[in-house]
Amino acid sequence: MPHYRYQGVTQSGKQVAGTVEAINEIDAKTNLRKTRIRVTAVNEKQPVPFSALFGRVRLKDLSAFTRQFASMNSSAIPLVQSLDAIAEQTENRTLREAVRKISADVQSGVSLAEALSRHPKIFNRLYCAMVKAGEAAGILSNVLLRLADYQEKSLGILRRVRSAFAYPALVAFVAAGAIVALMTFVVPTFSTMLAELGAQLPLSTRVVIKASEIVKTWLLPIAVLVSAAVAMIAYFYRKNDRVRLSIDSLQLTLPLFGQLQKKSAVSRFSRTFGALLNGGVPIADALEITSTTAGNRILENGFLKTLEAIRGGQTLAMPLKETGVFPPMVIQMISVGEKSGQLPEMLVKIADYYDAEVDSSITALTSILEPALVVIMGIFIAAVLISMYLPMFEMVGAIG
Repeated sequence: MPHYRYQGVTQSGKQVAGTVEAINEIDAKTNLRKTRIRVTAVNEKQPVPFSALFGRVRLKDLSAFTRQFASMNSSAIPLVQSLDAIAEQTENRTLREAVRKISADVQSGVSLAEALSRHPKIFNRLYCAMVKAGEAAGILSNVLLRLADYQEKSLGILRRVRSAFAYPALVAFVAAGAIVALMTFVVPTFSTMLAELGAQLPLSTRVVIKASEIVKTWLLPIAVLVSAAVAMIAYFYRKNDRVRLSIDSLQLTLPLFGQLQKKSAVSRFSRTFGALLNGGVPIADALEITSTTAGNRILENGFLKTLEAIRGGQTLAMPLKETGVFPPMVIQMISVGEKSGQLPEMLVKIADYYDAEVDSSITALTSILEPALVVIMGIFIAAVLISMYLPMFEMVGAIG
């Protein structure tokens, strides 16, 4: 039988807290009332599952859950029965345990949106807000279907990005490994042989040998320092707003990558904002939630300023223009959508267009990266080998 943590007030006005064993949350409250405790808060005490320590719920798992849930809900199957059936079919242990808890919460009288919100690492604010709006309007089935479509499109974009950058990343990894092996194993062998010959070495050869000695001696300390620096930057990026603002601002100004991030931001904003509006979420709430999915603090601040402007009575288009991210065409389309009352549909069209733009940008970027990495690696290896063989060529020429 599960245990519940509670907080309450006794008849004498004393604040108390503890745990109680009960069948469900309602039973826990009933048992506490029998002991003359007025309950102010009660939550199930759950042991942390081992899988949750290391497991995570991928977008792929969540998308499959949402699609199954939407299909069963549209077939008029009760919520608890749907959740129990999906839990039995879910392979991801972390998600399966969460769905079972959600089913128990719904059965005890908690709304679906509130039950989902108790698992924020799996179901984000966007998910919970759309479900809450769907429950309130009585269109939960439609909202779940829109959520499933939204997640599947997001998953498709993520897969295309990963597949596009997989080969350049592999080439970069192989190139780095080849260079390290060359400098730590091949060059020292040549340098030993050349030292035995006792000849005067060319400048390029001496530079390569010295670089090899540095790499061989300092490779591990340099790797540790670089790892520590990356970890420190990542820490301050999460904890320090000034550092995050500086890095996010730099990302938007980088050649090629900056434009790609701006296009991705427009696509993500349009799809997320459109999905929330289509789900019945009020425009101010939708914009606030969308700002949290921006992935860039500069953009997030711009969206929050837009939210303040909307609450002050302005239209959506002009404040978005001031962010400097949205092209004139997008601003014009949003303005037309506002005036015609078809803003959600217009946002979906913008998202579809910019998804294609992101695809083409990624293709162009990877088409430059792949040959560039190969050429750089080839030039470096060729330069090292020529520097090593140059003394031998000079000696042969002198003998001849």
